[in-house]
Amino acid sequence: DVLHSFWVPQLQAKTDMISGKVNRMWIQADEPGRYRGQCAEFCGLQHAQMAFYVVAQPRPDFDAWLDRQAQSAGSPSNPGADAGETVFLDETCAGCHAVRGTEAVADLGPDLTHLATRETIAAGALDNNRGDLALWITDPQEVKPGASMPPTDLSSQELEDLLDYLEQLD
Repeated sequence: DVLHSFWVPQLQAKTDMISGKVNRMWIQADEPGRYRGQCAEFCGLQHAQMAFYVVAQPRPDFDAWLDRQAQSAGSPSNPGADAGETVFLDETCAGCHAVRGTEAVADLGPDLTHLATRETIAAGALDNNRGDLALWITDPQEVKPGASMPPTDLSSQELEDLLDYLEQLD
């Protein structure tokens, strides 16, 4: 990988991340809120897409969120989501992504266990809504040229079922 320098201007100074070295960051927010961060070191073609958010919450809210994140995904909640889980497991998705509580245990791409609770997808490049999720799944290179995620060749029904499944992963 390359050198990154993560920066949340309202909360902290820049912190360099050097490939192969362990580094730690301490971020403290005096007020609850959502704070935008960015990689501040040119790190390659996707540098401009390296935005992220820090969500600062009161401790009880954070503890509840953390407990929820440790749980496995629930079972599909409707027939479309059930069919979508099959698409996820049988197509290329499960080769890169994990969904805890299923057979999908890969760790090449992000863990999608609680995907529906996220505000953004594609490393912050898109809002987490059905249309943007469909775009990211079908043509990730349109969103982030050079991204590691390959395009998929799903039928329109498979895509709809997959979206039903992913949208219920909360």
